[in-house]
Amino acid sequence: MSFNKIATTLVNTLTGGLADTLFDAVKTYFPPDMTLEQKGKIYMELQRLEQEKRHQADMALIKAEHTLTERISQLEGTANDLKTLPIIGHLILFARGCQRPIWGFFTLYLDYQWFTQWQLSEQQQSALIVINLLVLGFLFGERAIKNVAPYLIQAAQNRQR
Repeated sequence: MSFNKIATTLVNTLTGGLADTLFDAVKTYFPPDMTLEQKGKIYMELQRLEQEKRHQADMALIKAEHTLTERISQLEGTANDLKTLPIIGHLILFARGCQRPIWGFFTLYLDYQWFTQWQLSEQQQSALIVINLLVLGFLFGERAIKNVAPYLIQAAQNRQR
């Protein structure tokens, strides 16, 4: 789960429905002779207050994410830093760019061999499943793992029968 998603969830939890909650709590203390127009004005002011607090929280999230990104680039460097190295820098950038396709095709080759030719032990199949989950997670994210994992496990179980 990303930093932004966690922080957004936290902000929504803290500020979501604040105006409705306050209005429900305060309306029991309204004078009985208060008009609907006056109650509506109070409710609108509470809505404005909630939007203001949400905006402040969103701005704090943006600033925190920007600070985190800056910190990472200071610690790890950027692609522009690598370009300053004559040959090695371009070689590192090339290797960094090729990493995902190389791992993806290598895993695809392993899977092809697994399903067509190889007779693997249970431990080897488990290791291959872990490799698949790691590579799929790296290449396509958490959603890919959740979608594909049951099929990989089912395929391994069917293969053993």
